[in-house]
Amino acid sequence: MKDKTEQCKLFENIKDEFVQSIAKNMSLYGITPSVGRVYGSLYFAEEPMTLDDLREAVGMSKTSMSTGVRSLADMQMVQPVFRRGVRKDLYSTEPDWHKSFMTLFTQKWKKATETNVEEAEDTIEKLQQLLSNTTNHDLRTEIQQAVFKIEAAEEYYDWLLRFVDVMESGEIYNLVPKKKK
Repeated sequence: MKDKTEQCKLFENIKDEFVQSIAKNMSLYGITPSVGRVYGSLYFAEEPMTLDDLREAVGMSKTSMSTGVRSLADMQMVQPVFRRGVRKDLYSTEPDWHKSFMTLFTQKWKKATETNVEEAEDTIEKLQQLLSNTTNHDLRTEIQQAVFKIEAAEEYYDWLLRFVDVMESGEIYNLVPKKKK
């Protein structure tokens, strides 16, 4: 049987592997692996951590750490923690992964989709203006087809924004309930 020190090292290695997995998968949401490791380290921390604690745990510069923690806080994946008598800022993770995912997912998708809607509207406006100023039959047909395609994309964007609303409101849990332990 392994002694306690070896078991502790094995335990830390197993946690580190999971933190690395978290970091790798967070790139799907536009989060760098280093910031993902910050999140993973905070997630497994028994107590809230300072930026210095995190810097030591992850090996990032204090500036990078501060920027990473700020971006995680903006996404509501970590939050500052107040502790009487502690002068440095402390941080912990949001324990509800559903909530973290919903916030991250809805913020990113809503922003991207709203940008796409604006671009689609601007493009249709420009195409309509071009359509009204051209007499070339073939070009008019191509413009009309392009407008039709962009309007189809707008229908998708509308659906996507309604989907985001379902996520933000929590209605998604009526359709896909959380499992109970």
